[in-house]
Amino acid sequence: MNYSAELKKFVTSQYVYSAIRITLATVLPCLVLAHFGILKEYFLFPLGTSFVALTDQPGPFIRRRNSLTFAIFCFALVALIASLVMNIKILVFSEIVVFGLFFSLIGVYGQRLAAVGSLSLVVLAIFIDGHLTGENILKSLLIFASGCLWFLLIFLIVSTIQPYKLASQMIGENYLQLAEFLKIKANYYQKNPDFAKLTTQVITKQIEIKNLQEETRETVFKTRVIVNESTTTSRLLMLMLLNSMDLHEKLMTSESDYEKLQKSFIDSSILVHIHDYLNLLAEEITNIGISLQIGTRAKPIFNLDTELKSLNHVYFELRNKEISPDNFEDFMVLRQILVRINEITKEINEIYKVFSQNVKLAKSLSTGLDLRKFMPSEQKINAKVLKDNISLSSSHFRHALRITIALLIGYSFSLFDFLGIGHTYWILITVVAILKPAYAITKKRNLLRLYGTIAGASIAYGILHFIHINQILFSILLLSMIMCFSFLKGRYFWAVLFMTIYVFLSFNFLSPGHIDVIFRDRIVDTVIAGLITSLVSYLVLPVWEHTQNLDLMKKSAECNLIYFRCVISKFLDDSFDIEDYKVKRKNAIIALANLSDNFQRMISEPKNQQKKLEVVHQFVATSHLMTAYTASLSQYVKDDEKYSEIDAEGWREKIEAEMLQVSHLLDGTTISESLRKKSQIEPEDSSFDDLLLKRKSELADHESRNQRDPNKISRLTELKNIHDVLELIFDVAKEQRKVIEKYKSESHEKSEASETIPQQS
Repeated sequence: MNYSAELKKFVTSQYVYSAIRITLATVLPCLVLAHFGILKEYFLFPLGTSFVALTDQPGPFIRRRNSLTFAIFCFALVALIASLVMNIKILVFSEIVVFGLFFSLIGVYGQRLAAVGSLSLVVLAIFIDGHLTGENILKSLLIFASGCLWFLLIFLIVSTIQPYKLASQMIGENYLQLAEFLKIKANYYQKNPDFAKLTTQVITKQIEIKNLQEETRETVFKTRVIVNESTTTSRLLMLMLLNSMDLHEKLMTSESDYEKLQKSFIDSSILVHIHDYLNLLAEEITNIGISLQIGTRAKPIFNLDTELKSLNHVYFELRNKEISPDNFEDFMVLRQILVRINEITKEINEIYKVFSQNVKLAKSLSTGLDLRKFMPSEQKINAKVLKDNISLSSSHFRHALRITIALLIGYSFSLFDFLGIGHTYWILITVVAILKPAYAITKKRNLLRLYGTIAGASIAYGILHFIHINQILFSILLLSMIMCFSFLKGRYFWAVLFMTIYVFLSFNFLSPGHIDVIFRDRIVDTVIAGLITSLVSYLVLPVWEHTQNLDLMKKSAECNLIYFRCVISKFLDDSFDIEDYKVKRKNAIIALANLSDNFQRMISEPKNQQKKLEVVHQFVATSHLMTAYTASLSQYVKDDEKYSEIDAEGWREKIEAEMLQVSHLLDGTTISESLRKKSQIEPEDSSFDDLLLKRKSELADHESRNQRDPNKISRLTELKNIHDVLELIFDVAKEQRKVIEKYKSESHEKSEASETIPQQS
């Protein structure tokens, strides 16, 4: 592992940058207030700042500004009402119900408002018993609101000074994720790879890339300063994002029959050389990503031309020595892999050229695309959307009910004085932090919250026991806050650990000498909240992932069919719209990632809810291969090249018939006999077969063996690989159809069994 690169990736990321901004915005007022000796009296000021800061999600400037403004309004309203009714218990329970339902339900409008809703409930927990407001409620609320407005001011200033910073960091992160994806793909070429493990890693990484691309597209395509301005920076950022999407497709096209490849070249070192070279390419992509995050121009680390020449030399030496009529088709597959590697290398070199564009040339660059078609879909903010989700059939409403019930149970614990629980608002805060719409995520966060709290509390206890120098404690507090906010999105255990440390240190500065009480309360409250969320998430209207499988499978099958039709159409006629193609490619990748994500969550659910797990897993795997092989086929789509030797029409009908059968099975409609017959068509690739026989004859006569031009690929090799990819797509479609037939037959058998049992009784 390159520890230097890993450190740079982390330090230059948007998460660390955001964490430093939040920490400074929170801590600087604390230092001023502490200097005048009024920090304890005005503690609500930095608290308001940190709450508003945590609602700031990546995205376009206008949306971030509007959501921060809305968050301030919600926080002020919740704090006011909670402070006014805190002594009237019936009204407290009522506000929990109203706020719990409303602020959980606004998550239907997207992650940004979901974050505002969650933090609004945290504000409710903080103000619910009046322990922070004191006697002068109005003064306390004004201080809290001032702290909220302070972060909005910081946000406006920073965004004006650095309008491109977030977009640049997010695009850089896209490249870093692609580098990790390529490293996983490279491991298919190492000695004795674990194919099942690598396939799981590829699917997981595809989910991460899809989610990040969705966020990045929204940030870039809806940021006016990037889309509308003709500055060098805006145009380069736009091109870098679009290039990253094209590079993603090229990386997907490296899909091959790896098990067969390993068996064919088990006695050769060529696959290890490919593995090493792909890792070099991954380092170059990482370098590009880090440079984008920093905001500097990237320069190549290696001489890729030299390294690629060396790899080609190894291949040609092996080919000219070992090729024969029996194995020449294996060498064709290997040659095509090297061609794809060459294309990835060219793509990386092109990206470096874009980086080094001068101002005049950069201003002439244009995407030529309608960017609106690439934006993620979203719910428009209107009352009808909210109203339509007030139903038990809505997963959002079910989640809102679970949150509300859990908060009611958590608050009830604070009414039993004999339990001796202090800081009971920690129970409510923990409930809001842990309880998520998906059971699998709730379960995972529950455990991570408990482990992180215990570890963080133990470390903080040791720090406060052995260190009594305020300057050192303050430095640890500062570092803990930065680390907490940096890890909050991706590494929840570490975020909770550092959060617990800075919470302990904060309480120690405000009220020294109560570390034992805080330690006990923090652990006990976390355990209680964990038990409440576990019971509520399992018992109260849970939405299990298997209930969504069928819809996601339909969507993935539909998008793959549309994607395949678009690609194969280029082999049939000249009407090929590149923009339409890229939109369909995007839709296929998103549908695949959504299905894969659903399956990953399903694995973490109770065993009795993992219905047809193996069948769903097979469908996810075949869908992944379908998308990857179609992407491979798209690489042969050239304006100036036709492949008349390939019966493209026959292959289109054959493959489309299998894919349509999958869709019909998923929809529960009858498959016509004509559709079944179409899937049995034998494409007439006779001229291609003649070329193969001719080539075998040449090799038998020792002709045309010594070829060493890495930039030249024979037409036969291209035809062979197109033919193989089409066969692979058909085989996967056929396998997927069998998977769905099994899926449907099991459902039918179970329904018949359930009908038979009552009749027998």
